[in-house]
Amino acid sequence: MEVEAELPEDFRCPISMEVMTDPVILSSGHTFDRASIQRWLDSGNRTCPLTNLPLPPSPSLIPNHALRSLISNFLSLRPATAVSDDALLLARLSFPSDTSSLAAVLRLAQHRRHAARRLLADSGAASVLLRHAAAPDRPDLQELSLRALLHLSLDGDDARVGLVAEGALDPLVAALRGGSGSSAAALAATLLTSLAVVEVNKATIGAHPAAIPRLAALLREGGGRERREAATALYELCKFAENRRRTIRAGALPPLLRLVSEGSERAVRVLGLLAKCREGKEEMRKLSGFVRVLAEVIRAGSPRAIEHALLVLNLVCSDSKVMAAEAAEEGVLDLCSILSGDVNLKTRKNAMELALILKKGRFVGYS
Repeated sequence: MEVEAELPEDFRCPISMEVMTDPVILSSGHTFDRASIQRWLDSGNRTCPLTNLPLPPSPSLIPNHALRSLISNFLSLRPATAVSDDALLLARLSFPSDTSSLAAVLRLAQHRRHAARRLLADSGAASVLLRHAAAPDRPDLQELSLRALLHLSLDGDDARVGLVAEGALDPLVAALRGGSGSSAAALAATLLTSLAVVEVNKATIGAHPAAIPRLAALLREGGGRERREAATALYELCKFAENRRRTIRAGALPPLLRLVSEGSERAVRVLGLLAKCREGKEEMRKLSGFVRVLAEVIRAGSPRAIEHALLVLNLVCSDSKVMAAEAAEEGVLDLCSILSGDVNLKTRKNAMELALILKKGRFVGYS
């Protein structure tokens, strides 16, 4: 791809970063590809994308014939090997592959040019990558494949839906088995997080019989990185209500509480989602030391962790005298009094509501 590096930057559109095919000059004096700047203007923007200076109500797009000629002449003299080499590589790609081939595929997936990533997406290479992702006997190839798939997933919602439709879940769930110190397990959890950004994928991933149980197992058995990535994946998945019950049933609550005690803000946020379902609150009330850990977060956690810890205790204590009494014993009421003047609106609101629950005994049931 050395030829790409020799391409003058002035030949690329500042918006798309692609080589311009129809360069036009905006009234600000800067040149853009016509299609890109037209989309910018059609979206209602009336400033120059480069200078941010205001444009007239109906900006003129003046063809830059000189630059178009320069680009055309340059491309006609330039060896056209880069794209053909990439296409040839992808055409020859098969399972099992080798390190150099998968490294080249990863490079394509990381490429900033849309055309290179599109070539990869349209080649069918994902099926080879997915087979390697599920094969732990060659961890080097497994990691390269997972990294390439992660970059493919970042190409937009269509790419995320497409990977799930192509059968990504079984290989990714298999890769979660890596356990402590497993780069593949952490990458697989990260990739599941990326796929779960799309709402329909949240439901599909959650419905997989082993996806959430394996993430819960990774929380229990993984190393620091694997546990963090598993918690992040569960946070994204539990935005879908049905996945909260699945996560509770998978036994994720005890290792999540352990993560919270170790200072994980993301784990606190997962608890905030799980506490919104009945099963979640019931299991939280059974955990020894649950209120004590949350009280410590409120006492010394990060601002965002404090906000969510207050929310969790609000939900858990709202209909449980036992939990409310325990919270009072842990000094939570005094902490709420301090936080009722917090600059963060949500923290202040949560603190005031929890203080009312603890002071006035607003309980509708017993635990």
